[in-house]
Amino acid sequence: MTTALITGSTAGIGAAFARKLAADGHDLVLVARDIVRLREQATELHDRHGIEAEVLRADLAEDKGIEVVAERLGDRRNPVDLLINNAGFGNKGRYLEVSMADELRMLKVHCEAVLRLTSAAAEAMRERGRGGVVNVASTAAFVPRGTYGASKAWVVQFTQGAAQDLAGNGVRLMALCPGFVRTEFHKRAGMGTDSIPKWMWLDADKVAEAALADLARGKSVSVPDPRYKALMGAAKLVPRGALGGLSSRTGRKYGPQ
Repeated sequence: MTTALITGSTAGIGAAFARKLAADGHDLVLVARDIVRLREQATELHDRHGIEAEVLRADLAEDKGIEVVAERLGDRRNPVDLLINNAGFGNKGRYLEVSMADELRMLKVHCEAVLRLTSAAAEAMRERGRGGVVNVASTAAFVPRGTYGASKAWVVQFTQGAAQDLAGNGVRLMALCPGFVRTEFHKRAGMGTDSIPKWMWLDADKVAEAALADLARGKSVSVPDPRYKALMGAAKLVPRGALGGLSSRTGRKYGPQ
């Protein structure tokens, strides 16, 4: 039986991955900041699907939290076969309206943690000759819009480069780039969603299912919905200044989490 480790597992896309993987018979390592929610989630998934669910409390905005998760990923006696780097958040406000401390915290979680955890997992996976990593990015990666979009663009570029470097080693890496997903993300960030058309919203469970299918196909980037595939294709033809204006009208964040 294989084991998957999911960061930010207690809500949104992370919780959807946990439900899907547990239903498919995978054991889980659930990572988040809230130990109470982690234990409740682990109990529910174990009771419903009969899988083993380990909990790991960690704040990926802190070095100690990253180190704890990296150590678990590097455990050769209890290997992790699939890493889902899902943890993330948004900041409300435009550039210079958000404090530097909050901007740096975002880069810590979205970039540094992803780099360090991917590296810890991929090194162990390469030794075994098999494994997979899904780094949750966003369609925001393709839109010029502040630190959030820039951090997700880094995730996409890093993942594609790492996937190329590890080609032939049995390790698959993929950046997941969904659009707006109905999660706790916007509420936590204090962002309004009234301006977002209903047709742009995606279901988290369908996003997770499509992502795992794309990983199995060997894709290095997944945009898990035909609507967003069309939008991202059209975006290549639109001047980047116009795209920035669009993302301004649809909120601080153009994408999921």
